[in-house]
Amino acid sequence: MGAKNKARNLDHEIRDEEMEEQDETSRPVSKSKKVAKEHKEQLQRLQEKDPEFFKFLQEHDKELLEFDDDDIDDDVETDMEDAEMQEDEDVGPDMEDEEEKPSKNVITTEMVDSWCNSIRENGQLGAVRSLMKAFRIACHYGDDAGEESSVKFRIMSSSVFNKIMLFVLSEMDGILRKLLKLPSSGGKKETITDLMHTKQWKKYNHLVKSYLGNSLHVLNQMTDTEMISFTLRRLKFSSLFLAAFPSLLRKYVKVALHFWGTGGGALPVVAFLFLRDLCIRLGSDCLDDCFKGIYKAYILNCHFINAVKLQHIQFLSNCVVELLGVDLPSAYQHAFVFIRQLAMILRDAFNVKTKEAFRKVYEWKFINCLELWTGAVCAYSSEADMKPLAYPLTQIISGVARLVPTARYFPLRLRCVRMLNRIAASTGTFIPVSMLLLDMLEMKELNRPPSGGVGKAVDLRTVLKVSKPTLKTRAFQEACVYSVVEELAEHLAQWSYSVAFFELSFIPSVRLRDFCKSTKVERFRKEMRQLIRQIDANSEFTNEHRMSITFQPNDLSASFFLEAEKKAGSSPLSRYVAILRQRARQRNDSLMESSVLVGEKASVFGSKKLPARDNEDDSADEQGATVFSSSSWLPGSASKDKPPKEEKKKKKRRMTQQEEVALEEDIVEDLVLSSDEEDGSMSDAPADEDGSASDVFSSDKDDDLKPVSPREQTKKRKLKNLAKKNVKSHAKQSKKRKRAN
Repeated sequence: MGAKNKARNLDHEIRDEEMEEQDETSRPVSKSKKVAKEHKEQLQRLQEKDPEFFKFLQEHDKELLEFDDDDIDDDVETDMEDAEMQEDEDVGPDMEDEEEKPSKNVITTEMVDSWCNSIRENGQLGAVRSLMKAFRIACHYGDDAGEESSVKFRIMSSSVFNKIMLFVLSEMDGILRKLLKLPSSGGKKETITDLMHTKQWKKYNHLVKSYLGNSLHVLNQMTDTEMISFTLRRLKFSSLFLAAFPSLLRKYVKVALHFWGTGGGALPVVAFLFLRDLCIRLGSDCLDDCFKGIYKAYILNCHFINAVKLQHIQFLSNCVVELLGVDLPSAYQHAFVFIRQLAMILRDAFNVKTKEAFRKVYEWKFINCLELWTGAVCAYSSEADMKPLAYPLTQIISGVARLVPTARYFPLRLRCVRMLNRIAASTGTFIPVSMLLLDMLEMKELNRPPSGGVGKAVDLRTVLKVSKPTLKTRAFQEACVYSVVEELAEHLAQWSYSVAFFELSFIPSVRLRDFCKSTKVERFRKEMRQLIRQIDANSEFTNEHRMSITFQPNDLSASFFLEAEKKAGSSPLSRYVAILRQRARQRNDSLMESSVLVGEKASVFGSKKLPARDNEDDSADEQGATVFSSSSWLPGSASKDKPPKEEKKKKKRRMTQQEEVALEEDIVEDLVLSSDEEDGSMSDAPADEDGSASDVFSSDKDDDLKPVSPREQTKKRKLKNLAKKNVKSHAKQSKKRKRAN
């Protein structure tokens, strides 16, 4: 009975406040009517006193004289809207109710249950408002400890907090849709724009803003990934309402991008689905922010690559490509700008030719951006909007591969060749890839026997440059030669059904025979001879069918040559490439671990594409409900448990550990255009950079590329000095002991 009386008292207080608000809003109505009547009387006096001037106004400014009671009502409505907007700002997550009198009423589970039952059974508006007030108090729990006396009601236990959060997140979307007379699910931006002119919106928009604003506030306070995932999953159903609140929409986009880039477990997928739903429903209102934000978040996550981050970056790339497909015309505009930035950075490297200019190109974030746009062009190669980007992207990748033609950058060149082969296969255009691969075979590092021993196995997918000792090992030579064979076979297999295959493969086969004669490594000679045999067999295969054709080379029917065989994959090179792919897959699996962590938590994602379905499983909602019901977390509790200094120290340790691991994987060192064994130097003149082209890439300084920071160097020097002192003191003590003996 006590809980019911408290709930009734809270309802009465809310109704009294509403009556006061209605009295305050009725005052401007009477004032506006009085002003309107006075204005009408002034116009009548003007017509009597100065008829000539009144006629002049009728001819030149009729709107000033056409003044009716409808205009009075419109003015009153606008005043009401302004008043309601001010109230909504007070309801928002960053404001506190200062006019409330202090009280010691505690919200209990019985009060929450009574509100929930009355909403479910009768749909009482007073219970909805009471629950939203309790939801606001729950979301702001622990924010301002000094202002607790100004709050009428407060929450003491985590069970009350969990009940409020579960019910509001699960049921409030349906309640708001009933109040606003909207369909139970779905909808687009146009439905909200039409709704904003209705009476229902003027009555209940403050409830919508309170729900979205307080949910955003508590999202920023949460630390558990499953709890955040459940909250975002439920808020996705109400994302349609963000069309009416642009400031909240921008904040939600930022929060979702943060969780997508840094979250663990299933949180990146949930955050991405939330962003994708926003783009589909709201369209142009959030497309630009989402495209720019997700590209910048992708760049922040792909500064370095190792075996652990490889599949995580592939997952992020798949997300970006999937989001670009929501609106291809606007995606083309953004992609054109970002690809142009890459081209301008490459142009500066070719013109200036300094270490700093080369370093901007030969770093992971530049190469990963090329990988991203290669995936986007290949995914939408059949679309007229994205296909024009294939040519400039191909030119940039070819320029990157030829920028520093040394053996130490073979991994980077092979990566570029792999991208070019993907673009050629998806667009059906010929790209001269064979010259990039055959030039590698003519370098002396792959022609002579290894002088550095067997060496460690090299994963060419996780490095851009190798050291000079690694260059002379047998493992590196084998990895390079096998990769050249695989990529060259991929390139030739794409055109193994062309009428001109014999002419296309003539120069590669001649240069491969020259390599077999010049190389001193027998296992490489066997590998090349096998590839040459497959090329010759494919030439005979196409020449046999070419004898019976009647069309000219420039005829369109040449494109349908061997179409049935192409669908069946019956050419000798196609069968050989299938064997090579299986061998490469086995080699990569042996180099990598069986599972890859995504984010910081142990949740495995592969290179699979995201599911296209929008409806979440009921099991996911049940898991989120169990998280809320089983946890004792309250907003602000995490920050109180740990002092801020300890958290900062832990963050610094994590950052330094990540940088050390990443720098061990790949560091851009001195660039030498001649042979790797020659000790040459390049000019260190400052490069003239175009700021507009490197906006996305200017966030990092060149100091990040150095293997050891100055602080670490000083620490190491101090440790060395201490070690020397200890050794000297120990030696002196031993001498004294000997003398004493």
